[in-house]
Amino acid sequence: MLSPYSGLESRSFWKTGVVEKHPLELKDLYIKKFDIGRNDWIATAGSCFAQHIANRLRLRGFQVIDAEPPPPGLDSETAKQFGFELYSARYGNVYTVRQLLQLIQECSGLRAPLIGVWEKNGRFYDALRPSVEPKGLSSPEAVAAHRSQHLSRVRSMLERTDLLVFTLGLTEAWIHLADGTVYPTAPGTIVGCYDPSSYAFKNFSYDEVLQDFLELRTLLKSIKSDIRFMLTVSPVPLTATAGREHVLAATVYSKSVLRAVAGYLAMSFPDIDYFPSYEIIAGAPARGFFYENNLRSISAVGVDVVMRTFFRQHGAAEAPFDSPPSRPDEARAPNSSVAAINALQEVFCDEVLIEAFAP
Repeated sequence: MLSPYSGLESRSFWKTGVVEKHPLELKDLYIKKFDIGRNDWIATAGSCFAQHIANRLRLRGFQVIDAEPPPPGLDSETAKQFGFELYSARYGNVYTVRQLLQLIQECSGLRAPLIGVWEKNGRFYDALRPSVEPKGLSSPEAVAAHRSQHLSRVRSMLERTDLLVFTLGLTEAWIHLADGTVYPTAPGTIVGCYDPSSYAFKNFSYDEVLQDFLELRTLLKSIKSDIRFMLTVSPVPLTATAGREHVLAATVYSKSVLRAVAGYLAMSFPDIDYFPSYEIIAGAPARGFFYENNLRSISAVGVDVVMRTFFRQHGAAEAPFDSPPSRPDEARAPNSSVAAINALQEVFCDEVLIEAFAP
């Protein structure tokens, strides 16, 4: 009998594509849409999971832009505490598409936030990246000067970016009611003070996220006409939700919306590819073994499996595991890369500070 399912590859069926495959060997889960050359300039942004991707790309010799490097002589650990070497510029974690869109609009002279400075104990902070100066600055004017320099570096980065790797993290955000500015953290979490008459909780819908990215893409094309995009969805669950749902349901909503938007964009545009890091970590075949005990942080092995899948399509595959483990949590990275992987494992996530407010 003829059927549209006759002759499809094994990857098209759950039984042969998942059940009968070892979860570490889903080699055909991702097939690239376009090549990423070793001479392509790559910019990274997004939620904290994007830091893992940036680290591994650098380790493999890809040209990851660092438009805002640390001052000479600053050690790496301190540099990261001040927001350096995490992404391609010192913008910190960018959790929502709207946040990235507004950053690009700001560095293009198209918008300016009404409230861009928050205060704590007499020190002043950039409200759009409150964690990059852990001790704050001496005055609002100093914050403004630092931000002006930062925006010029972001603009410089965008003008030479061949590929933007963006990890979509959240749909939940806090906005300024007067002008709609989206902040990476709620006022009062790191710095600032929460005033319900000035700030409001916002949970973006599918349509809003999609329209934000379409506007973002158009704006970036006006800056660099041949820019391409690699989208991923962070597998890291929400630390907390300010909505009325249980945090688990809120997480599923957020990731579902982001995955649906990323899927639509990848199907609709030849210059947008989707990489399934979310499916590798959070999918049923992994049985949750790629998460640490807090069920949020991604283990070094989980990150390793994600990036092996990526590099199978974009460059030579990394060395195989020492022996095929029976379960994902028994996997171990090759001995030669253990030290490098451990050194890259720490990431900086602003939202984990919300846990301090848990009962």
